[in-house]
Amino acid sequence: MSVINTIIDANKAGQQAGIFAVCSAQPLVLQAALLQAKANSTPLLIEATANQVNQFGGYTGMKPKDFIGFVKSLAFELGVNQSQLLFGGDHLGPVVWCKQNAEAAMQLAETLIAEYVEAGFTKIHLDTSMACIDDVVPLTDEVIAERAARLCAVAEAHCVPGQTLCYVIGTEVPAPGGVSEMEAELAVTPVSAIEHTLNCHRHAFTAAGLGEEVWQKVIALVVQPGVEFDNSQVHLFEPAATKTQSEFIRTYPRLVFEAHSTDYQLAEGYQALVQQHFAILKVGPQLTFALREVLFALSHIENVLCEPEQCSNLRQSCFELMRDNPKYWQGFYADTEALKWQLGFSFSDRIRYYWPSLQAKVECLLNNLAGTIPLPLISQYLPNQYAAVLAGKLAPKARELVLHKITEVLADYAAACQLPAMKSH
Repeated sequence: MSVINTIIDANKAGQQAGIFAVCSAQPLVLQAALLQAKANSTPLLIEATANQVNQFGGYTGMKPKDFIGFVKSLAFELGVNQSQLLFGGDHLGPVVWCKQNAEAAMQLAETLIAEYVEAGFTKIHLDTSMACIDDVVPLTDEVIAERAARLCAVAEAHCVPGQTLCYVIGTEVPAPGGVSEMEAELAVTPVSAIEHTLNCHRHAFTAAGLGEEVWQKVIALVVQPGVEFDNSQVHLFEPAATKTQSEFIRTYPRLVFEAHSTDYQLAEGYQALVQQHFAILKVGPQLTFALREVLFALSHIENVLCEPEQCSNLRQSCFELMRDNPKYWQGFYADTEALKWQLGFSFSDRIRYYWPSLQAKVECLLNNLAGTIPLPLISQYLPNQYAAVLAGKLAPKARELVLHKITEVLADYAAACQLPAMKSH
Protein backbone atom coordinates (compact mmCIF):
# COMPACT_ATOMS: atom_id res chain seq x y z
CA MET A 1 0.00 0.00 0.00
CA SER A 2 1.28 3.48 -0.90
CA VAL A 3 2.14 6.11 1.72
CA ILE A 4 -0.81 8.26 0.62
CA ASN A 5 -3.26 5.35 0.85
CA THR A 6 -2.02 4.54 4.35
CA ILE A 7 -2.57 8.16 5.41
CA ILE A 8 -6.05 8.19 3.88
CA ASP A 9 -7.00 4.97 5.68
CA ALA A 10 -5.87 6.49 8.98
CA ASN A 11 -7.85 9.64 8.28
CA LYS A 12 -11.00 7.68 7.49
CA ALA A 13 -10.50 5.70 10.69
CA GLY A 14 -10.86 8.96 12.62
CA GLN A 15 -7.21 9.78 13.23
CA GLN A 16 -5.70 13.25 12.82
CA ALA A 17 -3.94 12.16 9.64
CA GLY A 18 -3.36 13.97 6.37
CA ILE A 19 -0.73 15.09 3.91
CA PHE A 20 0.10 18.50 2.54
CA ALA A 21 1.30 19.15 -0.99
CA VAL A 22 4.06 21.70 -1.58
CA CYS A 23 3.05 23.28 -4.88
CA SER A 24 6.16 25.24 -5.79
CA ALA A 25 9.22 25.06 -8.00
CA GLN A 26 11.09 27.80 -6.10
CA PRO A 27 14.48 26.41 -4.99
CA LEU A 28 14.55 28.00 -1.51
CA VAL A 29 10.97 26.87 -0.83
CA LEU A 30 11.85 23.34 -1.90
CA GLN A 31 14.99 23.37 0.25
CA ALA A 32 12.95 24.39 3.31
CA ALA A 33 10.41 21.63 2.66
CA LEU A 34 13.14 19.03 2.11
CA LEU A 35 14.97 20.00 5.30
CA GLN A 36 11.74 19.80 7.29
CA ALA A 37 11.04 16.31 5.90
CA LYS A 38 14.61 15.29 6.72
CA ALA A 39 14.38 16.57 10.29
CA ASN A 40 11.09 14.75 10.92
CA SER A 41 11.76 11.65 8.75
CA THR A 42 8.37 12.24 7.13
CA PRO A 43 7.12 11.84 3.56
CA LEU A 44 7.12 14.95 1.40
CA LEU A 45 4.61 15.46 -1.40
CA ILE A 46 5.85 17.94 -3.98
CA GLU A 47 3.58 18.97 -6.83
CA ALA A 48 4.16 20.73 -10.12
CA THR A 49 1.33 22.50 -11.91
CA ALA A 50 0.66 22.34 -15.63
CA ASN A 51 1.60 25.99 -16.15
CA GLN A 52 4.83 25.63 -14.14
CA VAL A 53 6.05 22.43 -15.74
CA ASN A 54 4.88 20.95 -19.05
CA GLN A 55 6.12 19.47 -22.32
CA PHE A 56 7.12 22.95 -23.49
CA GLY A 57 8.90 23.89 -20.25
CA GLY A 58 6.16 26.00 -18.62
CA TYR A 59 7.15 29.22 -16.91
CA THR A 60 9.99 27.45 -15.06
CA GLY A 61 11.57 26.18 -18.26
CA MET A 62 11.36 22.63 -16.91
CA LYS A 63 9.71 19.60 -18.47
CA PRO A 64 8.31 16.94 -16.09
CA LYS A 65 11.48 14.82 -16.08
CA ASP A 66 13.56 17.97 -15.49
CA PHE A 67 11.49 18.93 -12.45
CA ILE A 68 11.85 15.53 -10.79
CA GLY A 69 15.56 15.53 -11.57
CA PHE A 70 15.89 19.01 -10.07
CA VAL A 71 14.10 18.08 -6.82
CA LYS A 72 16.05 14.84 -6.48
CA SER A 73 19.32 16.70 -6.93
CA LEU A 74 18.33 19.14 -4.17
CA ALA A 75 17.39 16.19 -1.96
CA PHE A 76 20.75 14.55 -2.59
CA GLU A 77 22.65 17.74 -1.75
CA LEU A 78 20.72 18.10 1.51
CA GLY A 79 21.04 14.43 2.48
CA VAL A 80 17.32 13.68 2.20
CA ASN A 81 16.42 10.05 1.59
CA GLN A 82 14.72 9.90 -1.79
CA SER A 83 12.31 7.26 -0.52
CA GLN A 84 10.63 10.14 1.35
CA LEU A 85 9.74 11.95 -1.89
CA LEU A 86 6.33 11.76 -3.52
CA PHE A 87 5.56 13.63 -6.74
CA GLY A 88 2.19 14.93 -7.86
CA GLY A 89 0.95 16.71 -10.96
CA ASP A 90 -1.53 19.52 -10.24
CA HIS A 91 -4.19 20.81 -12.66
CA LEU A 92 -3.13 18.36 -15.36
CA GLY A 93 -5.47 18.94 -18.27
CA PRO A 94 -6.19 21.52 -20.95
CA VAL A 95 -5.96 24.55 -18.61
CA VAL A 96 -2.78 25.91 -20.21
CA TRP A 97 -4.34 25.74 -23.67
CA CYS A 98 -7.90 26.89 -22.96
CA LYS A 99 -7.64 29.61 -25.62
CA GLN A 100 -7.54 26.85 -28.24
CA ASN A 101 -10.42 24.63 -29.30
CA ALA A 102 -11.23 21.73 -27.01
CA GLU A 103 -9.91 18.90 -29.17
CA ALA A 104 -6.55 20.61 -29.76
CA ALA A 105 -6.26 21.42 -26.06
CA MET A 106 -7.11 17.86 -25.06
CA GLN A 107 -4.49 16.44 -27.41
CA LEU A 108 -1.89 18.67 -25.78
CA ALA A 109 -3.20 17.58 -22.37
CA GLU A 110 -2.75 13.94 -23.35
CA THR A 111 0.92 14.58 -24.11
CA LEU A 112 1.21 16.45 -20.81
CA ILE A 113 -0.22 13.51 -18.85
CA ALA A 114 1.99 11.01 -20.67
CA GLU A 115 5.16 12.99 -19.91
CA TYR A 116 4.25 13.43 -16.24
CA VAL A 117 3.63 9.71 -15.74
CA GLU A 118 6.73 8.70 -17.70
CA ALA A 119 8.81 11.11 -15.60
CA GLY A 120 7.73 9.39 -12.37
CA PHE A 121 4.84 11.46 -11.05
CA THR A 122 2.38 9.16 -9.28
CA LYS A 123 -0.35 11.43 -7.89
CA ILE A 124 -2.26 12.81 -10.85
CA HIS A 125 -4.86 15.57 -10.57
CA LEU A 126 -7.10 15.15 -13.62
CA ASP A 127 -8.35 18.71 -14.09
CA THR A 128 -10.65 19.12 -17.07
CA SER A 129 -12.89 21.70 -15.38
CA MET A 130 -11.71 24.69 -17.45
CA ALA A 131 -13.68 25.54 -20.60
CA CYS A 132 -11.90 25.91 -23.94
CA ILE A 133 -12.56 28.56 -26.58
CA ASP A 134 -15.24 26.55 -28.44
CA ASP A 135 -16.94 25.05 -25.38
CA VAL A 136 -20.48 25.74 -24.27
CA VAL A 137 -20.15 27.41 -20.86
CA PRO A 138 -20.50 26.26 -18.17
CA LEU A 139 -19.11 22.81 -18.83
CA THR A 140 -21.39 20.04 -17.63
CA ASP A 141 -20.18 17.46 -15.15
CA GLU A 142 -20.63 14.87 -17.87
CA VAL A 143 -18.23 16.63 -20.25
CA ILE A 144 -15.68 17.21 -17.49
CA ALA A 145 -15.86 13.55 -16.45
CA GLU A 146 -15.58 12.27 -20.02
CA ARG A 147 -12.43 14.32 -20.58
CA ALA A 148 -10.97 13.24 -17.22
CA ALA A 149 -11.52 9.58 -18.12
CA ARG A 150 -9.83 10.17 -21.49
CA LEU A 151 -6.75 11.57 -19.72
CA CYS A 152 -6.82 8.79 -17.13
CA ALA A 153 -6.65 6.23 -19.93
CA VAL A 154 -3.51 7.95 -21.22
CA ALA A 155 -1.96 7.85 -17.74
CA GLU A 156 -2.70 4.14 -17.40
CA ALA A 157 -1.21 3.45 -20.82
CA HIS A 158 2.09 5.08 -19.80
CA CYS A 159 2.33 3.58 -16.33
CA VAL A 160 5.26 1.19 -15.94
CA PRO A 161 5.43 -1.95 -13.75
CA GLY A 162 6.04 -1.00 -10.13
CA GLN A 163 4.61 2.50 -10.57
CA THR A 164 1.47 2.95 -8.45
CA LEU A 165 -0.72 5.78 -9.72
CA CYS A 166 -3.50 7.53 -7.84
CA TYR A 167 -5.96 10.09 -9.14
CA VAL A 168 -7.72 13.22 -7.94
CA ILE A 169 -10.91 14.29 -9.74
CA GLY A 170 -13.49 17.06 -9.42
CA THR A 171 -15.64 19.60 -11.22
CA GLU A 172 -15.52 22.52 -8.74
CA VAL A 173 -11.80 23.20 -9.05
CA PRO A 174 -10.40 26.65 -8.19
CA ALA A 175 -8.36 28.25 -10.94
CA PRO A 176 -4.62 27.62 -10.53
CA GLY A 177 -2.82 30.63 -9.09
CA GLY A 178 -5.71 32.01 -7.05
CA VAL A 179 -8.44 34.56 -7.73
CA SER A 180 -8.20 38.31 -8.20
CA GLU A 181 -11.40 39.06 -6.29
CA MET A 182 -13.18 36.91 -3.75
CA GLU A 183 -16.87 36.16 -3.86
CA ALA A 184 -18.87 37.99 -1.18
CA GLU A 185 -20.23 34.66 0.08
CA LEU A 186 -18.12 31.62 -0.71
CA ALA A 187 -20.54 28.71 -1.04
CA VAL A 188 -19.39 25.20 -0.16
CA THR A 189 -20.10 22.46 -2.69
CA PRO A 190 -23.51 20.87 -1.98
CA VAL A 191 -23.55 17.13 -1.27
CA SER A 192 -25.90 16.59 -4.21
CA ALA A 193 -23.29 18.10 -6.54
CA ILE A 194 -20.52 15.98 -5.00
CA GLU A 195 -22.56 12.82 -5.50
CA HIS A 196 -23.37 13.78 -9.10
CA THR A 197 -19.68 14.43 -9.82
CA LEU A 198 -18.69 11.03 -8.48
CA ASN A 199 -21.40 9.25 -10.46
CA CYS A 200 -20.49 11.05 -13.68
CA HIS A 201 -16.83 10.15 -13.32
CA ARG A 202 -17.56 6.53 -12.49
CA HIS A 203 -19.79 6.19 -15.56
CA ALA A 204 -17.20 7.95 -17.73
CA PHE A 205 -14.42 5.67 -16.52
CA THR A 206 -16.53 2.63 -17.38
CA ALA A 207 -17.42 4.03 -20.81
CA ALA A 208 -13.70 4.63 -21.49
CA GLY A 209 -12.93 1.00 -20.74
CA LEU A 210 -11.31 1.72 -17.41
CA GLY A 211 -12.19 -1.12 -15.08
CA GLU A 212 -12.89 -1.23 -11.37
CA GLU A 213 -9.18 -1.61 -10.61
CA VAL A 214 -8.57 1.83 -12.16
CA TRP A 215 -11.55 3.43 -10.44
CA GLN A 216 -10.15 2.20 -7.13
CA LYS A 217 -7.11 4.43 -7.78
CA VAL A 218 -9.27 7.55 -7.41
CA ILE A 219 -8.32 8.70 -3.91
CA ALA A 220 -9.64 12.25 -3.66
CA LEU A 221 -12.23 14.69 -4.90
CA VAL A 222 -11.71 18.46 -5.17
CA VAL A 223 -14.65 20.40 -3.73
CA GLN A 224 -15.09 23.88 -2.32
CA PRO A 225 -14.85 23.80 1.50
CA GLY A 226 -15.27 27.57 1.80
CA VAL A 227 -11.58 28.54 1.83
CA GLU A 228 -10.08 31.07 -0.57
CA PHE A 229 -7.92 34.17 -0.73
CA ASP A 230 -7.58 37.08 -3.10
CA ASN A 231 -5.21 40.04 -3.19
CA SER A 232 -6.02 41.33 0.29
CA GLN A 233 -8.53 39.00 1.97
CA VAL A 234 -8.68 35.46 3.34
CA HIS A 235 -11.91 33.50 3.70
CA LEU A 236 -11.37 31.40 6.81
CA PHE A 237 -12.56 27.81 7.10
CA GLU A 238 -15.81 27.35 9.02
CA PRO A 239 -16.13 23.68 10.07
CA ALA A 240 -19.89 23.88 10.57
CA ALA A 241 -20.37 24.75 6.90
CA THR A 242 -18.83 21.46 5.71
CA LYS A 243 -20.48 19.11 8.19
CA THR A 244 -22.68 17.49 5.54
CA GLN A 245 -19.71 17.18 3.16
CA SER A 246 -17.76 15.40 5.89
CA GLU A 247 -20.64 13.07 6.73
CA PHE A 248 -21.09 12.20 3.05
CA ILE A 249 -17.45 11.32 2.35
CA ARG A 250 -17.35 9.05 5.41
CA THR A 251 -19.55 6.63 3.48
CA TYR A 252 -16.76 6.10 0.92
CA PRO A 253 -14.08 3.99 2.64
CA ARG A 254 -10.99 5.04 0.64
CA LEU A 255 -11.99 8.45 -0.64
CA VAL A 256 -11.18 11.86 0.85
CA PHE A 257 -11.38 15.50 -0.18
CA GLU A 258 -8.48 17.53 -1.54
CA ALA A 259 -8.54 21.17 -0.46
CA HIS A 260 -7.08 23.76 -2.82
CA SER A 261 -6.26 27.40 -2.00
CA THR A 262 -5.69 26.61 1.68
CA ASP A 263 -2.95 29.26 1.94
CA TYR A 264 -3.11 31.82 4.77
CA GLN A 265 -5.58 29.90 6.97
CA LEU A 266 -5.13 29.82 10.76
CA ALA A 267 -3.40 26.78 12.24
CA GLU A 268 -6.66 25.56 13.79
CA GLY A 269 -8.28 25.75 10.37
CA TYR A 270 -5.86 23.20 8.93
CA GLN A 271 -6.48 20.88 11.86
CA ALA A 272 -10.25 21.16 11.37
CA LEU A 273 -9.95 20.55 7.61
CA VAL A 274 -8.05 17.32 8.19
CA GLN A 275 -10.60 16.24 10.82
CA GLN A 276 -13.37 16.75 8.27
CA HIS A 277 -11.59 14.47 5.78
CA PHE A 278 -9.92 17.17 3.72
CA ALA A 279 -6.92 14.91 4.09
CA ILE A 280 -4.89 16.49 1.27
CA LEU A 281 -4.06 20.19 1.71
CA LYS A 282 -2.49 22.24 -1.08
CA VAL A 283 -0.13 25.12 -0.30
CA GLY A 284 1.84 27.24 -2.74
CA PRO A 285 1.49 31.04 -2.80
CA GLN A 286 1.83 31.34 0.98
CA LEU A 287 5.26 29.72 0.79
CA THR A 288 6.58 32.15 -1.80
CA PHE A 289 4.79 34.97 0.06
CA ALA A 290 6.87 34.06 3.12
CA LEU A 291 9.95 33.94 0.92
CA ARG A 292 9.20 37.43 -0.39
CA GLU A 293 8.62 38.72 3.14
CA VAL A 294 11.99 37.52 4.39
CA LEU A 295 13.91 38.60 1.28
CA PHE A 296 12.43 42.10 1.46
CA ALA A 297 13.25 42.25 5.18
CA LEU A 298 16.82 41.19 4.48
CA SER A 299 17.12 43.81 1.75
CA HIS A 300 16.33 46.47 4.36
CA ILE A 301 19.04 45.02 6.58
CA GLU A 302 21.40 44.98 3.60
CA ASN A 303 20.80 48.69 3.10
CA VAL A 304 21.94 49.31 6.68
CA LEU A 305 25.01 47.08 6.62
CA CYS A 306 26.33 47.42 3.07
CA GLU A 307 27.60 50.26 0.93
CA PRO A 308 25.10 51.39 -1.74
CA GLU A 309 27.25 50.18 -4.64
CA GLN A 310 27.49 46.74 -3.01
CA CYS A 311 23.75 46.27 -2.42
CA SER A 312 21.64 43.87 -4.49
CA ASN A 313 18.81 46.41 -4.89
CA LEU A 314 16.48 43.43 -4.86
CA ARG A 315 13.25 45.26 -4.04
CA GLN A 316 13.76 47.91 -6.71
CA SER A 317 14.68 45.23 -9.24
CA CYS A 318 11.52 43.27 -8.42
CA PHE A 319 9.24 46.23 -9.08
CA GLU A 320 11.08 47.27 -12.23
CA LEU A 321 10.92 43.76 -13.67
CA MET A 322 7.21 43.39 -12.89
CA ARG A 323 6.34 46.74 -14.45
CA ASP A 324 8.43 46.01 -17.56
CA ASN A 325 6.89 42.56 -17.99
CA PRO A 326 3.31 42.64 -16.67
CA LYS A 327 1.98 39.43 -18.23
CA TYR A 328 2.01 37.45 -14.97
CA TRP A 329 0.04 40.00 -12.93
CA GLN A 330 -2.05 42.22 -15.21
CA GLY A 331 -5.08 39.90 -15.07
CA PHE A 332 -4.95 39.97 -11.27
CA TYR A 333 -4.05 43.55 -10.39
CA ALA A 334 -6.48 45.86 -12.20
CA ASP A 335 -6.76 48.72 -9.71
CA THR A 336 -4.16 51.34 -10.69
CA GLU A 337 -4.16 52.93 -7.25
CA ALA A 338 -3.81 49.59 -5.43
CA LEU A 339 -0.98 48.60 -7.75
CA LYS A 340 1.32 50.60 -5.48
CA TRP A 341 1.16 47.82 -2.93
CA GLN A 342 -0.24 44.84 -4.84
CA LEU A 343 2.85 44.31 -7.00
CA GLY A 344 4.97 43.48 -4.00
CA PHE A 345 2.61 42.50 -1.23
CA SER A 346 -0.56 40.86 -2.57
CA PHE A 347 -1.68 37.52 -1.12
CA SER A 348 -1.95 36.35 -4.72
CA ASP A 349 1.83 36.71 -4.80
CA ARG A 350 2.23 37.08 -8.53
CA ILE A 351 5.82 38.10 -7.79
CA ARG A 352 6.62 34.37 -7.56
CA TYR A 353 6.67 34.15 -11.36
CA TYR A 354 9.60 36.56 -11.46
CA TRP A 355 12.00 34.89 -9.02
CA PRO A 356 13.77 32.82 -11.72
CA SER A 357 14.79 36.06 -13.45
CA LEU A 358 15.90 37.57 -10.13
CA GLN A 359 18.05 34.67 -8.98
CA ALA A 360 21.32 36.61 -9.38
CA LYS A 361 19.91 39.44 -7.23
CA VAL A 362 18.79 36.99 -4.55
CA GLU A 363 22.20 35.34 -4.45
CA CYS A 364 23.88 38.75 -4.22
CA LEU A 365 21.67 39.61 -1.23
CA LEU A 366 22.36 36.31 0.53
CA ASN A 367 26.09 36.57 -0.11
CA ASN A 368 26.16 40.15 1.20
CA LEU A 369 24.59 38.90 4.42
CA ALA A 370 26.46 35.61 4.67
CA GLY A 371 28.16 36.69 7.89
CA THR A 372 26.59 37.17 11.30
CA ILE A 373 23.73 39.67 11.22
CA PRO A 374 23.45 41.89 14.32
CA LEU A 375 20.63 40.76 16.59
CA PRO A 376 18.95 44.18 16.84
CA LEU A 377 18.46 44.24 13.06
CA ILE A 378 16.96 40.76 13.07
CA SER A 379 14.63 41.90 15.87
CA GLN A 380 13.61 44.96 13.87
CA TYR A 381 12.66 43.14 10.68
CA LEU A 382 12.20 39.44 11.57
CA PRO A 383 10.92 39.18 15.17
CA ASN A 384 10.06 35.45 15.05
CA GLN A 385 13.48 34.62 13.71
CA TYR A 386 15.03 36.88 16.36
CA ALA A 387 13.38 34.78 19.08
CA ALA A 388 14.73 31.59 17.49
CA VAL A 389 18.24 33.03 17.22
CA LEU A 390 18.14 34.23 20.82
CA ALA A 391 17.07 30.75 21.95
CA GLY A 392 20.03 29.22 20.14
CA LYS A 393 17.85 27.39 17.62
CA LEU A 394 18.88 29.38 14.56
CA ALA A 395 22.06 30.92 13.16
CA PRO A 396 21.86 34.70 12.57
CA LYS A 397 22.70 34.37 8.88
CA ALA A 398 20.63 35.25 5.85
CA ARG A 399 20.12 31.84 4.25
CA GLU A 400 19.17 30.23 7.55
CA LEU A 401 16.72 33.05 8.28
CA VAL A 402 15.08 32.54 4.87
CA LEU A 403 14.61 28.82 5.36
CA HIS A 404 13.27 29.30 8.89
CA LYS A 405 10.68 31.82 7.70
CA ILE A 406 9.35 29.41 5.06
CA THR A 407 9.36 26.53 7.53
CA GLU A 408 7.05 28.51 9.82
CA VAL A 409 4.33 28.08 7.18
CA LEU A 410 5.11 24.41 6.64
CA ALA A 411 5.02 23.76 10.40
CA ASP A 412 1.30 24.61 10.63
CA TYR A 413 0.53 22.12 7.87
CA ALA A 414 2.75 19.45 9.41
CA ALA A 415 1.07 19.87 12.81
CA ALA A 416 -2.37 19.45 11.25
CA CYS A 417 -1.40 16.42 9.15
CA GLN A 418 0.70 14.61 11.79
CA LEU A 419 2.62 12.73 9.12
CA PRO A 420 4.05 9.37 10.18
CA ALA A 421 7.82 9.00 10.48
CA MET A 422 9.24 6.74 7.79
CA LYS A 423 11.61 3.86 8.49
CA SER A 424 15.20 4.58 7.50
CA HIS A 425 16.70 2.60 4.66
